[in-house]
Amino acid sequence: MVIKKTDPSDDPDPTPFLYVSLEQKRIDQNKPFDAKVAAWVPDAEEGFVQGKITGTKGDLVTVSIPGGDDKSVKKEQVQQVNPPKYEKCEDMSNLTYLNDASVLHNLKQRYFIKLIYTYSGLFCVAINPYKRFPIYTNRAIAIYKGKRRNEVPPHIFAISDGAYTDMMNNNENQSMLITGESGAGKTENTKKVIMYFARIAPSGFKQKFACGGNLEDQVVQTNPVLEAFGNAKTVRNDNSSRFGKFIRIHFGPAGKLAGADIETYLLEKARVISQQPNERSYHMFYQIMSGAISGLKDMLGLTSSIRVYRFVSQGKTTIPGVDDGEMMQETDESFDILGFNQEEKDNIYKIVASVMHLSTLKFKQRGREEQAEADGKDEGDRVAKLVGVEGPQLYLNLLKPKIKVGNEFVTQGRNKDQVYYSVGALAKAMYDRMFKWLVKKVNLTLDTKQKRHRFIGVLDIAGFEIFDLNNFEQLCINYTNEKLQQFFNTTTCSVLEQEEYQREGLQWTFIDFGLDLQACIDLIERPMGVLSLLEEESMFPKATDKTFEEKLKNNHLGKSSCFIKPRPPKQGQAEAHFAIVHYAGTVAYNLIGWLEKNKDPLNDTVVDQFKKGANALAVAIFADHPGQSGGKDESGGKGEQSPL
Repeated sequence: MVIKKTDPSDDPDPTPFLYVSLEQKRIDQNKPFDAKVAAWVPDAEEGFVQGKITGTKGDLVTVSIPGGDDKSVKKEQVQQVNPPKYEKCEDMSNLTYLNDASVLHNLKQRYFIKLIYTYSGLFCVAINPYKRFPIYTNRAIAIYKGKRRNEVPPHIFAISDGAYTDMMNNNENQSMLITGESGAGKTENTKKVIMYFARIAPSGFKQKFACGGNLEDQVVQTNPVLEAFGNAKTVRNDNSSRFGKFIRIHFGPAGKLAGADIETYLLEKARVISQQPNERSYHMFYQIMSGAISGLKDMLGLTSSIRVYRFVSQGKTTIPGVDDGEMMQETDESFDILGFNQEEKDNIYKIVASVMHLSTLKFKQRGREEQAEADGKDEGDRVAKLVGVEGPQLYLNLLKPKIKVGNEFVTQGRNKDQVYYSVGALAKAMYDRMFKWLVKKVNLTLDTKQKRHRFIGVLDIAGFEIFDLNNFEQLCINYTNEKLQQFFNTTTCSVLEQEEYQREGLQWTFIDFGLDLQACIDLIERPMGVLSLLEEESMFPKATDKTFEEKLKNNHLGKSSCFIKPRPPKQGQAEAHFAIVHYAGTVAYNLIGWLEKNKDPLNDTVVDQFKKGANALAVAIFADHPGQSGGKDESGGKGEQSPL
């Protein structure tokens, strides 16, 4: 897909989605209002409702609410209402009364008339409409390019242009933090930021590919590839990023686009082999099965039904309104624009298909022995063919791997459960390592060797998650968000704002807002905290999820305010073993499988075999793994013991 440079005048008018109309302003200004009696009171369904104070008795206030009902609430629960001139205001820091009810009301009223962006002081709040509005077109870009923030309505483009202007004027790198809960729209806004920079500062640097393209196209086309391999359907979000990324957009001395690079964090490996009933694994599995690329499924030995492949069919296999075939073609074209050759593309697809075929391997127990044996050989032969190794040897290495005892290697027999678990660990490792290789390859393409003067960084991290079943993955994601929020509180609220107070000579006692989250962070990361105890328990051969649960409760229940007993599960919900009070809410966690996920050991004998195979990508992705030799592992010191 090549970006077409079109005339902005051809785009639909974005202004109805950016400004409050004059007619709407007239209606708002003429609303009846009495500041003495207008009040917000809590409501179980709406959050807050506006009413009129009709009486006060001691600590109780009587408020008449719409519908003719009277409600008695405590004085501290009553919140003041802003005058009509502030209705649907663009910047909530200008409100006379900045309280929860007024903020929620302002955001709701703007959202109802399709204004999804609102400022709150230094920040821009976005509410995901789950619809396409014409506010990211060339015509919209023309509205914001080179404008001050107070000259244009709230928009992610205004924030982006401000970052670009500050970078040029102050000669300093800039960063944009895009944060929010899962499904809030972080990834979509990240894509719009990247698109904006690609459009306002084109490099003129040309790359020649069969289908055309230049640096701007390449920067934008990283998204389809990263989304295909790193995004999935969750309960809340049909296109949820299951990894975090920090994208640096580099500019030359004249402010022209000079390249980009991407850092990724915490790909959710567990999703490769298991999904909840209403979720999917990574989009790429379903795109490959669409048959959109002629001859691809035949080359990969894939059948017509995805239900054959257990690893990727435990939940949903389709998404309403999403055409996996169309997405497959877009992903394949993006590979071309990013400079992947046909062999590299074929090998990527072979690794993806190998993961799927691994889920079809069957094993059975050999009599009364503690030894498994293959139950059929065709499935393993398909994996071996795609990876470029011998099928019989692959089965032998799975069933009887070699382990080092002292200075010698001995053959270790494995039972059926052990083999199945090692197959799952292998599938996760193959996909995770392939994803990291993809990012490295993309970074090489986006390195134009032009002079990089300054950059604007965009952080898109997996959002805070509270599901019916919260596991190890949710803890890692929520812990990351806890740390991120602490950094945000400390640098923005604590340092920047309070330094401004001091410069203005205000009487102010310094407050460390970062301390608000410290108790929860300590619970997770300190010695004898959740992660420390998990690591310790993983080293004991006879440790179980139950012993880990007992150790957690002995160390923290009743001793840490952030570690509490979970509420009893509702009907149909999974059991929770403990709960953590996070800044964004209390999350109940289920401990099943944590020890195994933390260890996640690879079969070194199989890794060695893959490293000597004919598939160049399989060789490359395991190149830094020590394998059977026990040499240096340069993947971070812990091999495959990644938290996800």
